[in-house]
Amino acid sequence: MRTLNLGILAHVDAGKTSLTERLLFNAGVIDKLGSVDTGNTQTDSLELERQRGITIRAAVVSFTIGDTVVNLVDTPGHPDFIAEVERVLGLLDAAVVVVSAVEGVQAQTRILVRALQRLAVPFLFFINKVDRLGAQYDLVLADIARQSPVRPIAMSAVINPGSKLVQVEPLDLLTEPLFTMLSETLAENDDVLLGDYVTAPDRLTAERLGKALAEQVSRGLVHPAFAGAAMTGVGLPTLTSAIATLLPGRNLDPDGPIAGKIFKIERGWGGEKLSYMYLASGRIQLRQSLDLPKGPARVTGIQVFEAGGVHPVTTLRAGQIARVSGLAGARIGDAVGDDPLSGGRSHFAPPTLETRVLARRPSDNAALWLALNQLAEQDPLINLRRNEDANEVFMSLYGEVQKEVIQSTLLADFGIEAMFEESTVICVERLVGTGAGLEIIFKEPNPFMATIGLRVEPRTEGAGNSFALEVDIGQMPASFYRSVEDTVAETLKQGPFGWQIIDCHVAMTAARHSSPVSTAADFRQLTPLVLAAALSAAQTFVCEPIDRFYLEAPAVALNGLHTLLAKSGATVTDSVITNGVARLEGTIASTMTQGVAQQLPGLTSGMGTMEYSFDHYARMTDPPRSRRHSGVDPFNATEYLLRVR
Repeated sequence: MRTLNLGILAHVDAGKTSLTERLLFNAGVIDKLGSVDTGNTQTDSLELERQRGITIRAAVVSFTIGDTVVNLVDTPGHPDFIAEVERVLGLLDAAVVVVSAVEGVQAQTRILVRALQRLAVPFLFFINKVDRLGAQYDLVLADIARQSPVRPIAMSAVINPGSKLVQVEPLDLLTEPLFTMLSETLAENDDVLLGDYVTAPDRLTAERLGKALAEQVSRGLVHPAFAGAAMTGVGLPTLTSAIATLLPGRNLDPDGPIAGKIFKIERGWGGEKLSYMYLASGRIQLRQSLDLPKGPARVTGIQVFEAGGVHPVTTLRAGQIARVSGLAGARIGDAVGDDPLSGGRSHFAPPTLETRVLARRPSDNAALWLALNQLAEQDPLINLRRNEDANEVFMSLYGEVQKEVIQSTLLADFGIEAMFEESTVICVERLVGTGAGLEIIFKEPNPFMATIGLRVEPRTEGAGNSFALEVDIGQMPASFYRSVEDTVAETLKQGPFGWQIIDCHVAMTAARHSSPVSTAADFRQLTPLVLAAALSAAQTFVCEPIDRFYLEAPAVALNGLHTLLAKSGATVTDSVITNGVARLEGTIASTMTQGVAQQLPGLTSGMGTMEYSFDHYARMTDPPRSRRHSGVDPFNATEYLLRVR
């Protein structure tokens, strides 16, 4: 049987979890439909998810359609939990993007579509809630084509939309209007099909068109769109058939070398670490030792997602997703054996907000730090930062809802009452030019038994940080080089102004040790000093995050909106007025976004809506904001040497 790793992606409240529930019910793996409103769905298992009616953590469930085993991943739709979506995208063979027929294309929809296209993940659309008042199937399809760089093909006809009497009928590939639209769309990427369409259209049989459609879907060239209502099941048989026939799966090698990836971590009832692993090749046995980046670990338990449930087994086979116990050193993103999946690059922007976390009872400070570290295991983008001198703990966030969820989790799971200060925007630093630093062994003021030379230079925007060795790697133990590389990555988290340095290349240009006196600790402690000198020579500038916004409001409020946006320093890149409704698109500094959103209802009599998401970093024109360093500051060499020694 072939395997299909399928993601269900959407903006919040579009109906992802309800669709997952309906697919499981139709596949026969559950005998009763759950409801998001009542908190008894199969995939929303966290108490907070049941209380709030939203998905917070990605959930896995497996079922079978014909000869295809579907590993379905239900992901959060709220933008505050986009990190959960990022961790599963590299696993996916294909995806279903759910769009509400009432609310239409929303901010998260656009973000997800762009991410799927960047990763070349094939996907189709499911236009949900066609039974709700205000549903507009055709208009939503037009908006998808207008607001996203995709070609949706309507595969369904909706009769009586917006009512309980709605009917959804699959369109015949050989009848109009689908035949002409489908043939012309497919012919754009298929010269043979184009020739037959023009000279011998009778050769375009349903089988041939279906095969060509599946082939171009797998290449990400076209995106079929199906209509339905997940709550009632209307239109679901057609979607289910499309999942099995149009989306590309994979034929796996159970006898090949072990190759898999850990994409999620949680804690069990007894506090033990549970690693969610997808195995793309080979087999893993109970009690087997696995090679992980942090060292070997022995598997003490395997629970496979199968037939709608989780079952203990002794063997994990290629194509399966399992919850594995015993991997104490595992981290999200770790490759198991050969990594068959994505290269670890982020597909979404990092969090742009930061808040200080305090325990309401000072006696809970140590427990708070431990609890936050456990939460950071499950979500590495929390990016914990601690200033031990002032006993301050900071964490990164995507939004205020995430802050509320973390606060509730700390109280419910750890019994800690936490307070959060007002969130502030996280800036970054980029290099102005090239710089170098060098400290030589046995030469003052270097007190460490190590020689390190480092050169830094800027990379192109979005390239990320990199490290390279420009020395003879055979002259020192490998652990010394690893110590330098790991410490460089850590030191780049705080530049001269206190912000993380991005798009920076670091090269090690000099290295020497004195055997047997030198240790890895010498290289770990000297690296920040040398790197700080190189960064100071290169100089850095501070960049602030810029959001892209989509604003919709009555046209009569347009003058007031333009005035507000101008005062906020926003740049409007697109402005359209249709049927008395103004739609504005542009960019604005993240520090100003909340202010505009708060004033919008008053300017538009409560009828305006604003969606926004991170777009890019831009150099600050005002005096750069700085942030106090946490830990020992290597940019103050005298203090650093006193503290370290």
